[in-house]
Amino acid sequence: MRFVVVTGMSGGGKSTALKMLEDAGFYCVDNLPVSLVEKFAELVSMPGSEVSKVALGLDVRSDQSFEDATKILESLKATGYALEILFMDADENVLIKRYKETRRVHPLALDGRVEDGVRAERRVLENIRKNADYVIDTTDLLTRELKEELDRIFVENAEYNSLMVTILSFGFKHGIPSDADLVLDVRFLPNPFYIEDLKHKTGLDKEVQDYVMGFPEAVEFMEKLTDMIQFLVPNYVKEGKYRLVIAIGCTGGKHRSVTLAGELYKRMKDRGKYGIKLHHRDVNKQGK
Repeated sequence: MRFVVVTGMSGGGKSTALKMLEDAGFYCVDNLPVSLVEKFAELVSMPGSEVSKVALGLDVRSDQSFEDATKILESLKATGYALEILFMDADENVLIKRYKETRRVHPLALDGRVEDGVRAERRVLENIRKNADYVIDTTDLLTRELKEELDRIFVENAEYNSLMVTILSFGFKHGIPSDADLVLDVRFLPNPFYIEDLKHKTGLDKEVQDYVMGFPEAVEFMEKLTDMIQFLVPNYVKEGKYRLVIAIGCTGGKHRSVTLAGELYKRMKDRGKYGIKLHHRDVNKQGK
């Protein structure tokens, strides 16, 4: 039997993940009292049980100690249960924004301040996050992308590490992305903006892609960049990094950066056991 415990930060996407696992054939139970977790595990594991895949949602509540839940999970593992822990997370500012948008009260915000509740919860969940089998950061994750990640882990049973790579194109005139880990400047390449037939197209169009990649410098740059990223990613994984943002910028974020970001995505998407997505921040903005 596959037994998955879904936990994480409130607002991190736990409920959404449980719904997706249910769609994938898991028998899902959410918000089960901690005192009943062991009994639940015994019942679903009884001989003759038709349940083969279980997902149990556990979260922080102000009226119970999460340390009790952690001890119970450790006890179940010691007893022989093959538990897998999925931890749903997101940046603090995003969690606060999600709470404020829904006007919900955070379970640990006793004085009503969401910020304090989020920080207290992160302290409480620190150990279980460190020991989780899977950590999915939903800060910039679309619902479709979350489903792809869950399918990769729990349906396709692919080998998994917690790194999510985002390849991001942008324009320097609109500012460097604040969350970028690596920033690459491709303004050394000729600008399609000055070619009349390409001026109003973008790096999503084949004509622009052919123009940009038609320069030997662009091809050599892409080969060297791909080699560097392939070297860096396993080392980031080894150090426990769970999010990597590779930002590729040109002047306006419409032509060169979009082309090269797309090319890097194509080269990287099937080469590693990590999540990867592509985003063009400024492709629809005005300018060169």
